[in-house]
Parts: sequence; C-alpha cells; structure tokens
Amino acid sequence: MVGEGRSWKITVPASTANLGPGFDSIGLSLSLYLTLDAEEAERWEVIPLSPELEDFPRDEDHFIVGVAMEVAERHGKVHPPCKLSVESKIPLTRGLGSSAAAVIAGVELANAACGLNLTMLDKLKEANRFEGHPDNVGASLYGGLVIATQSGDDVEFVSIQDPAFDVVAVIPPTELKTSEAREALPDELSFGESVLAGSVSNVLVAALLTGDLETAGRMMKADRYHQPYRKSLLPHYDLVERTALGAGAFGVALSGAGPTIACFTGKGEGADLANVMKQSFPHMLVRHLLITSEGSSVLEKPKVRPFPL
Repeated sequence: MVGEGRSWKITVPASTANLGPGFDSIGLSLSLYLTLDAEEAERWEVIPLSPELEDFPRDEDHFIVGVAMEVAERHGKVHPPCKLSVESKIPLTRGLGSSAAAVIAGVELANAACGLNLTMLDKLKEANRFEGHPDNVGASLYGGLVIATQSGDDVEFVSIQDPAFDVVAVIPPTELKTSEAREALPDELSFGESVLAGSVSNVLVAALLTGDLETAGRMMKADRYHQPYRKSLLPHYDLVERTALGAGAFGVALSGAGPTIACFTGKGEGADLANVMKQSFPHMLVRHLLITSEGSSVLEKPKVRPFPL
C-alpha cells in the first residue's frame, strides 16, 4: 500500500554484454554500482552525487524518473513524486551497462513506491521494453551470468550466479555511443554466415557452462556478429588483446558496443592481469572487476519519527 514519507535505497550493478558472439543475449554483472536513494516528496527532484551526472535533468524529465513513471502507469498506478539522490560509479557511454542500470533502478523504484509486487521475470520484461535486448538488464537484475532471448514481450533466460573467472576492464578515455557502434554493423548476414555465427555462440555458451575457459576464449575471438565490424572504431583493440592474452587472459571481447575492452582470466588471477594492463596502457583506466552473484537490491528505510517532547 502506498503511504507517505517512505524511502528506499536501490543498488544496481554494472554489466558487460555479448562476450564476443553472444550478441544482445549474454550479460555478466560487474562490481561497479549505481546507487539511488529515494524518498517521497511533494515534487520530483533529482540530486546528482557524481560529476558525470550533473548535466542530466533534475526533475521529472530525468531518465530514471521517466522509466519509473511509465512502469507505474502501465500497471494502472500514479507514481508518487520522490526526491532522488543518484550516485554512479559506472562510466557513461563506455559499454558497461550504465543505461541498463538506470532502467533497472527505475523499474525497482516503481515496484517499491507503487506496490506493484512484480516478479523478477516481470521486472526483466519491463526493463527489456526500454533497452530492447535483455543482456545488460538481465545481468544487472539477476547478477552473475545471464543468457537470454526475446520474442516480442516474451523473454526466456538462464542465470548462472557464480561463473569461475575474473574480469579486467580496459576503459578508454573517449566515449562511444551505442548508436554509433550500431551504425558500423551490416544490415544483414548471409545464411551461411548466420549459421556459422550462431554455432560459434552456441559453443561459447557450452564452454562457459562447463568451465572450459580456453574454448570460451577462442569463441570470443571467433565472433562473426559484431566485433569484426566494430574493431575499426577502436584502433587500440588488437594491441590490448595481444597484451592481455600474453599476460594470461583466456579471452578478450568488446564490452557491449565498446569502447571498453573486457579481458577474461581465471578466478583469482584478475589482480595480476590488471597490473600488467595498467603498466601497458597508462592512458586508459584499468579496473579489476568482480562478478557479482547478486543483482539489484532494494532496501526500504525505516521512517524517521520525531522525538517526543
């Protein structure tokens, strides 16, 4: 039941998507977070707590607010106005799921503030309406590794909570918008090329599920869906790949649409790989990221009652 003066803390992890040939269908949650502190108020107000967020609207035109209001309306509710304090450690437009995390935050806010009682699958379907593909939002919602497909509003997925490998993200200082990266893709693939691309993706999934990391790495490199076309936008990609593989990584792939490059190594080996990449690419941000087994979380804060006089 919707009341007054309630507040929540919503935390959403970042994500990397595709892992090479798992185009628009494989996502992995990572230990960078968007945090939203929300409390009911007389009007919508958004307070950015991170410098990268200062240029976004500070009222109901904010993206997270728009998601929350639309989800509420779709379920026959009017979302109460809230004061939102937003902090994000997820780099924007770098291929680490910043927009997907914002979508999940909006869905979680609507569910909590309007008492929608959405199931996890309901939340995934709502988020997928905004993102258009379930990989990043699935990982941010469920945590771990998510493999998903969609048909219209229906989403099917498999979730693995604790994949046995580490991730090192090599993050360039320049942005690459997803729309620009999409323009680099062909309009269609031939039937034969589609069969090959699909089989590579199938073997990647099987390798990930069975812990065959060497095969998984080869399949990341063998992608036919998007990396051959997008690598031209990232002249440093080949050098990053060679350096990471030479330092013990089992695989390298664009993180989402890029420009971040995700380097995958055995569990417990991420710190050593990160040190090598930092020394090799001092002009880039290198982060050793943990795979988070838990996805988004919502904590309703207790009401603060006035002290009796």
